[in-house]
Amino acid sequence: MGAVRPPSLGLRANLAQFTLLVAVNALVGGMLGQERTVLPLLAGQTFHLNAYIGVLTFILAFGTVKAITNFLAGTLSDRYGRKPVLVAGWLIGLPVPLLLIWAPSWGWVIAANVLLGVNQGLTWSTTVVMKIDLVGPGRRGLAMGLNEAAGYVAVAVTAMATGHLAGEYGLRPTPFLLGAAYAALGLGLSTLAVRETRGHAHHEAGTAVSPLSTRRILTLTSFREPALSAASQAGMVNNLNDGLAWGLFPILFAAHGLSTAGIGLLAALYPAVWGFGQLATGALSDRIGRKWLIVGGMATQAVALALVAVGASLSVWAAAVALLGLGTAMVYPTLLAAVGDVAHPAWRARAVGVYRLWRDGGFAAGALLAGVVADLYGIPAAVWTVAALTGLSGLVVAVRMYETRPVTVGGTGSGRSPSRGPGPRPTHIPPRV
Repeated sequence: MGAVRPPSLGLRANLAQFTLLVAVNALVGGMLGQERTVLPLLAGQTFHLNAYIGVLTFILAFGTVKAITNFLAGTLSDRYGRKPVLVAGWLIGLPVPLLLIWAPSWGWVIAANVLLGVNQGLTWSTTVVMKIDLVGPGRRGLAMGLNEAAGYVAVAVTAMATGHLAGEYGLRPTPFLLGAAYAALGLGLSTLAVRETRGHAHHEAGTAVSPLSTRRILTLTSFREPALSAASQAGMVNNLNDGLAWGLFPILFAAHGLSTAGIGLLAALYPAVWGFGQLATGALSDRIGRKWLIVGGMATQAVALALVAVGASLSVWAAAVALLGLGTAMVYPTLLAAVGDVAHPAWRARAVGVYRLWRDGGFAAGALLAGVVADLYGIPAAVWTVAALTGLSGLVVAVRMYETRPVTVGGTGSGRSPSRGPGPRPTHIPPRV
């Protein structure tokens, strides 16, 4: 009886499964996109919420639950495998569109977003880890660019589609029928076609490194390890400004007289540029490195938010949200790739979970901060506040983070880091750290 052949690493060797996971993550993004245009308008027009902090409670609930679930997803996928976690996430997401359609009160909407947070935390986190498992160390930036592009292009397409449907047929139920279709298709593909990838991570890890405890990984990723902790705070601030854009931009635009279709266009343009941009920026980070692409992206987001604060027309806001999408595209896949660079395969899924705990905690922080400031001083003041925090976060990355991209003597990405001399820190933290 022959020896069991080890799994092959690399994008070409795993193209079919990788492509399938890209499609699955597009459906994950579509579940989020069903809310981007409609839900802030539903809060005021159907449930008559006046305080901004009240409107943003659905983002607060979503962000808090998704952040915690991200952390648990990494631990669960290391213990039980990636596929069971992915399937569980889709099962939990099935009731979300139905709750949004039938919600008799805002509390039901919050409950739907609790389930959506679990759905997104389990499914999106797992597709990230599975793609990192498959491609190996050399093409992480490209892999994350493709993953995040699929998710956020789907957010954009669904936000535009639901804006059009809401304008034609009303805020409920028609726009949320898209979400019901996404959930059913995602569950079917994940159950019947997706294959387990944990063996790829075990093959990459080998036997030389003993696993770290989850508590140790939490401490390293959050505070102690410079690149991981810098990435975690940048991810949190990035989603803090995304929470602001999600919850308050539609209200700001509506206050200036934009139609539902116009608001849907702006709500779609931001994630569209973000999504398509990642097709280039993820691969670019494999060539030029992670650190300064992240710094530049945070600075670009800060400028874009300032432009939103001073704008008062569709054309100005369109330019601003496109610039915001570009800055986010520079940051989003690059941060994930940096975490994948630094964390050893033996504990990488948990490190990604911790990073995403902080990153999606930004939704909750953004909802609280933006809601309080907007209620006290108005939406433009909230936008200025978040713009300042975004610029400051970029400075933290510039000072604290080192370059993480794996290099060879020739300077191209290979998955091996230099063992001595100047240049990037070692790619895999030793287990004794």
